[in-house]
Amino acid sequence: MQWPDYELLDFGAGRRLERFRQVVVDRPCPAADHSPKQRAAMWRDAAARYDGDRAASGKWTGGGSVEWPDIDVPLSENHRFRLRVSASPAGQVGIFPEQYPNWRWLCERLQRFTTPLKILNLFAYTGGSTLACAVAGAEVTHVDASKPSVAIARQNAELSGLAAAPIRWIVEDALKYCEREVRRGMKYDGVILDPPSYGHGPKGEEWSVHRDLPKLLTLCGQLTGGAPRLLLATCHTPGIGPAELSALVSDGLFGSCRQPPTTGELFLATASGRKLPSGVFARL
Repeated sequence: MQWPDYELLDFGAGRRLERFRQVVVDRPCPAADHSPKQRAAMWRDAAARYDGDRAASGKWTGGGSVEWPDIDVPLSENHRFRLRVSASPAGQVGIFPEQYPNWRWLCERLQRFTTPLKILNLFAYTGGSTLACAVAGAEVTHVDASKPSVAIARQNAELSGLAAAPIRWIVEDALKYCEREVRRGMKYDGVILDPPSYGHGPKGEEWSVHRDLPKLLTLCGQLTGGAPRLLLATCHTPGIGPAELSALVSDGLFGSCRQPPTTGELFLATASGRKLPSGVFARL
């Protein structure tokens, strides 16, 4: 399925050039460090550019004067949602386009079940996966440590006509939330998680994917009774490839005796077919 409102135009020299509806954006991309730009003239058309350390000293040029769009995200002939694009101080734009195939997969997978599944979405950011599940009829618990991100996710739900959908919005550290849910005896049918390499919870809790992901996956295994009916895990950390993610998920959620999840690489592609690596996924 085509996605008319988004396009990767070019990448190279540590940057990527993207179109969000009518707005062209130039921003950093470490995965493009060793690739050359191929469409030099097009880069001059960028309406907004982000430079510098995205977590500290970075800044936007032109972003303040841009009329940022809401974009349509088609999942199937009858399922779609909308996301608001906006410039954040850290260089993000409120959407991870490489997740688009996963959003379509979530919607298709959930429609196979005759009753709504109860889904736990961890590190849920601005709600792409949450809304993909909600439009397919799932009950979703959306957990993210960033209060502003959860607020944007709720706005995206309203934009998508899903304000009344069965979504619980939780601002909390993922590990702490899952520990509390285990103590409560809560159960979920499926889990989605997109952990960062490093991060902080709302009360300063430190997160390291290498240290903390195995524990979190074990908690997710307890919350799904070791038999999740749906699983989507994605990772963007150097050193964690498809095989490593598969092993982590298998050991943490249901043990090595069960068939491992389907794994693969995430990427964005230009119209000419050039692929920009964008992480890995595991699905069940």
